[in-house]
Amino acid sequence: RFYIDPETGEPHLYRHGVSEDEAEDVLRHPLEDRPGRDGARVALGQTRDGRYLRVVYVPDPEPGSVFVITAFGLDFNALRALRRRRRRKP
Repeated sequence: RFYIDPETGEPHLYRHGVSEDEAEDVLRHPLEDRPGRDGARVALGQTRDGRYLRVVYVPDPEPGSVFVITAFGLDFNALRALRRRRRRKP
């Protein structure tokens, strides 16, 4: 499920130029999945097309489902930090 922007009636992640498929790519195979704020989680990963995204979501009560709040591309510094953390992991 996706948060629907009340102004547009479309998923909020569209405002950031991200499609539902791209968000699902990251959620299926995240490079990192960390706690966020107020019970949310933050998944960082790469889409099938090679784009790096941050997806903010909360676990859904329905098993195997999540509620995606937003998603956006990683900027240069965030991508560099992700790559550095990935190199350090055994």
